[in-house]
Order: sequence, then structure tokens, then C-alpha cells
Amino acid sequence: MLAFVRDIAMYFAVFAALALIVKRRSIFAAYQRCRTEARTNMGLAALNALVLVPLTAVPVATLAMLLDGRVWFESFWDRLPAIAVVVAAICVVDLAAYWRHRLEHSASLWRYHATHHADTALHWLSVQRKHPIAKFLSLMLDMSLVLLLGFPLWAIFTAMLLRSWWGYFIHADVPWTLGILGQIMISPAAHRLHHIRDEQLMGTNFGNTITLWDKLFGTWCDPAPYVDCETGIEEGTRGFWGELKRPWEERYRVREPQDSAAPEKAAV
Repeated sequence: MLAFVRDIAMYFAVFAALALIVKRRSIFAAYQRCRTEARTNMGLAALNALVLVPLTAVPVATLAMLLDGRVWFESFWDRLPAIAVVVAAICVVDLAAYWRHRLEHSASLWRYHATHHADTALHWLSVQRKHPIAKFLSLMLDMSLVLLLGFPLWAIFTAMLLRSWWGYFIHADVPWTLGILGQIMISPAAHRLHHIRDEQLMGTNFGNTITLWDKLFGTWCDPAPYVDCETGIEEGTRGFWGELKRPWEERYRVREPQDSAAPEKAAV
């Protein structure tokens, strides 16, 4: 509990300061837009951190032990410079998360992922807007490949720490494409485009940290024409209990399959 409060307080301090710097006089209006959804997101974050993570600790740890590939690859990583190992770990973690994320946009898993897309006022806490089943999938899958390839634990920790901070950053309500850096790293504008209120363009920019896999697999879309786009989904937003019940709504039993691939006209 104390660790959860400490971490949220740390993120709040950083992103509240960022909001003050960027929004200035409009910060109160921005707070008014997102406060209801922020309460829902905080509730889901607390549920996932304080209930889901302890309940799933055993299966997650068991999977990590079964996938541990250090016995085969440890000597390989030891021969490389530390920076190269970290960069490789970041790329591999993002590859596993990319395909997990892309699968969540399929007809069978969208009902659990829709919660994450429901915010109409995207903000830093939107990264925590995850249904417990979707959160469980990410806990089980996102580190699977990096463990299988036997990366040293220090490199995995470094990659996941960057991924965590970058996840909050790209959900922040700032219109930044990051210029040249945005061609390598997922920018807030690029991820906002993924949250756009348009189901075709929503099938782009699945990466969390780097643009590499979106560009390689044809789902990259330049966010420049869509800065400050409207976000949300057809099904609408819900409160805390509504989001927990969302996957079992009637609409998801009759939903047409969603194409997870980027439309040709959107990819560049």
C-alpha cells in the first residue's frame, strides 16, 4: 500500500509540474475536463496494484521461472557493452508488448482493452485505466520474450523503469511530436493518435516506447496532422464499476470484428 501511494505521489508531482508549465492559466479547465475520469483511473490503478498483483504473483513468478533463458544466453549478454544490452532489452520488451497490444484490438480481446481507450480527456493517469483482465495479460506477456532471451535482471529492470515513465509521459495531455526524436521514440502526439475517436486510425501506433515495430509491421502513422485529436470510443466512458463490468455488456457479444492493422491510407 505504501509503495503504491509513494509511486503515484512521485508521478503526480512530476506530471502536475509539467501541466503547470505547459497549461499555465488553462490548467484549471484541463483539471475540470479530466477529474471524473481521473477518479476512475485511480480506482482501477489501486485495484490492480493492491488486489490483482498480489493475487497473480504466483502464476506470474512461475511463468518467469519457466521462461528464464539465462542458462543459455547469459554469457552472450555479458560480452556486450551495458548500453547495448539495455537498448536491446528496451526493443525486445516493446516487441512483446506491441503484439500483446495489437492482439487486444482484435474482436476477441477488445472488450477488455476498450476500458483503456475510453478516456475522453486523455491525461497522465490514463495509462492506469486498465481492466484487471487486460492488466493480467500485460503482466503475463510483456516480459515473456526478454526473459526467454536470458537478459540480465538489471537490464530488464532498467528497460521496465523506462517503459513505466514513458508510458505516463505519452499519455500526458501535451501536443508534442518530439520532432526528430519522435521518429525513434513514441511521442505523446503519436500515442494520442492511437487513442483517437476514429476506429481506423486507432489501429496505428501500438508501440509504448519506440516506433521501430510500428514502422516494421506497417502500423506507424505520422501524428503531425492529428495533434490534439478527439479521444474516446464509440461505446463511451464509464465509472469505476461500469469499467469493471464493461466486458460483459451485450454490445461486445455482437461487435463486428475490428481490423487491428493500420489502414493503408494512414500508414506512412
